[in-house]
Amino acid sequence: MSDSTPAAPVVLDVWCELQCPDCHHALTDVHALRARYGDRLDVRLRHFPLEKHKHAYAAAQAAEEAAEQGKDWPYIEAVLARTDELSRTGEPLLIEVARELGLDAEEFDTALIDGRHMLMVDADQAEGKAIGVTGTPTYVIGGETLDGSRNQDGLRERIEEIADRLFAEQA
Repeated sequence: MSDSTPAAPVVLDVWCELQCPDCHHALTDVHALRARYGDRLDVRLRHFPLEKHKHAYAAAQAAEEAAEQGKDWPYIEAVLARTDELSRTGEPLLIEVARELGLDAEEFDTALIDGRHMLMVDADQAEGKAIGVTGTPTYVIGGETLDGSRNQDGLRERIEEIADRLFAEQA
């Protein structure tokens, strides 16, 4: 009988906002990291809606509703693929994406009206501010904060270096 238990996944927090074009571009890195590490890397979206994007806060709440309905990442990726459209049309796009993914669009509409996910979004944003997040995307892995809001060049490689080090320490 072995005492070894599987190592806990390394956590990568991605501070993001769903109206941010840079966050849309960051998905390429997220996909590559998932392909490389699989379930060993737990990629968590953390909400950081920026005031300059007037629909970002509603989009963050909608993403939480999508998570409750079991399709968080498909919803996040679908909204990020349409940041320009979100800027133009706002909340109707959030409901439309839910419908396209087979989610309960009426429940999305109700969630946006009753604000049931506001505390989660506010908590994420407060935590982000507390650790120094100022823009999106920002990555946190192994206690290191990597700001991609101005330039994302080399960030995936840096995340891989940190992840590889953390995995080696677990071995």
